[in-house]
Amino acid sequence: MSGETGLPLPDFGSLKRGRFTHFPVVPGRLEFALEVRRAILRERPQVVALELPTTLEKVWRRAAERLPEMSVIFYPDDTGGEDEAVYVPVEPADPFTEAIRTALETGAEVLFADPDAGPRPHLKDAYPDPYALLHIGLDRYVEAYRVYPQPRSEELARHAAGIAWKVQGADPLARVMVVVSLNLLDPVLDAMEEPQAQPLARVRRQGVELLNPHPESLAEIAVEYPFLQWRYEQFRAQMSDGNLVDRRHSQLAVLREAEKEYEASTGERVAHWQRRLLARYTRNLALSNNELAAGLFDLTVAARSVVDDNYAWDVWETAGRYPPQKEESGLRTVRISGEEVWIDTRRIRLRRRLPSTKRRLRPVGLKPRKKEKVPGEWASQLNGTSICSYPPEDLVIEDYGRFLKKKGKSILSEERVRVEPFTTSILDGVDIRETIRNWHEHRIYVRQYQKIHGEVGAVVVIFDEDRDNRYPYLTTWLGENQNESDMAFYSTFPFDNLVGPGIGRAEYGGFLMSLPPRRMYDVWQDPDYEFAESKSERLLLAGLDYSLERYVVYVAARPPRTIFRTIASRVGRTVLYVPIGQLSPVSLKKIRVVHVLDGYDKREIAKDYLW
Repeated sequence: MSGETGLPLPDFGSLKRGRFTHFPVVPGRLEFALEVRRAILRERPQVVALELPTTLEKVWRRAAERLPEMSVIFYPDDTGGEDEAVYVPVEPADPFTEAIRTALETGAEVLFADPDAGPRPHLKDAYPDPYALLHIGLDRYVEAYRVYPQPRSEELARHAAGIAWKVQGADPLARVMVVVSLNLLDPVLDAMEEPQAQPLARVRRQGVELLNPHPESLAEIAVEYPFLQWRYEQFRAQMSDGNLVDRRHSQLAVLREAEKEYEASTGERVAHWQRRLLARYTRNLALSNNELAAGLFDLTVAARSVVDDNYAWDVWETAGRYPPQKEESGLRTVRISGEEVWIDTRRIRLRRRLPSTKRRLRPVGLKPRKKEKVPGEWASQLNGTSICSYPPEDLVIEDYGRFLKKKGKSILSEERVRVEPFTTSILDGVDIRETIRNWHEHRIYVRQYQKIHGEVGAVVVIFDEDRDNRYPYLTTWLGENQNESDMAFYSTFPFDNLVGPGIGRAEYGGFLMSLPPRRMYDVWQDPDYEFAESKSERLLLAGLDYSLERYVVYVAARPPRTIFRTIASRVGRTVLYVPIGQLSPVSLKKIRVVHVLDGYDKREIAKDYLW
């Protein structure tokens, strides 16, 4: 006889062995909670065994019943001093907690498989970022982790044997799903290969208590930040919108919600370039921690670094928001810090700078701001015969236009600087940077600025390219004297926001200034600019058209399309691009507001209504 039995050899790398299906998880991580729920709903096991202590079964079941309200299991630490205790947060996005909830939904028996024969062995390792699970799948994730197994020890083998003994004692006719930590998977699989003896384990644990954590404590003690857990709680009912549990979509939602809070509390807005920088910075922070998606701490650090402490505070508060958690509960509500729950916590100090009530007190003798006696009083005084600007604002914006002309020429001059070793003349000064860079040569380097021929004729400033038509008011008005520029701009509709009789306030989307005055036709009706794709491009075309000088300064978040370089060269002009991020946000905010007066007679009273 050949000795062949015809029976297939067991696959020792498989996680399904007979009636037992082993499901490895990373504790506390949302992606594994999602996979556990899907697996239980798909396979419908009759028993779900969990790597949780049998002595905490009663209180853990009670905590699961309280969900979506989070709980904290508290009990004294036998291995530490008298003042030391163990806090175990019970969260909806934890895979063990999710396994309990889903098993109860499907009618499966829940088996707590850790006999609590001693403290769990501490395994010094780090899991790959669970966010990868959404892209590579569970099988490849587990396979990649098992390539580098944990070092074995007698203590670890004893702990795994206790779990195997408990699982082996489950209903012998039932299909069992064993939910176990990934770093304990291989020891448990090996222990399940042979019958195990009953370990010496405690029957009950003294001093176990279930607590209700204060809503303000959740951000510090939860493994996943509460905002993400609330999105998971909304997702698990229908399991349809995958963006709810995608970490990067959740981060974007946190930042957007925080922006609204930030604008409401400070009156400031987060600029689009700051949003781009936030995305890049959070990505880099995550990569520096060997993660694919940033956590709450990194989000807060990025918000503080890119915007300010107020925005960082709003990000922290938004990410820590969990609507189901109530301060009033049938359990004792406690405030718990992260240092009481976790080891090696990180700290960040935020200094909120909110307007003081004392600063808002009106000095004695200051006239109060005038208001309408009856609603609609100021709107009824509009006649629409003519419009004009407010002269003090004209002086401010003309002065800023002169500054931008100098700024544009200085940038061009910097681009054309020539650096050379010092010989007979220091030219335009010593180049300290180049001298230090070549210090080993024992030579001094000097710089020479190339002479710029020509002046700046027109200035175009674009605050918003207005792809969504948020700035519908299109106007061209002419300078009233030789020092005032002709101006074309697009803005919000000024008379939707009246601040006085016939006095409207608007916000620029962009504007064009050109000297000498009284030459500009209506830019918005000129057929020569019809091929422009946006309002900003129409202003730039008009600037090239009306500029009498060689250079046109273009201030915007991004440079114009390359076709405008060709257009400019054909008319003998050059576009000097100035990134708007290089300019002072305070100055930009000041010049962005414009007041439109409904007639020249309103100039006499405007000073009583404008501030």
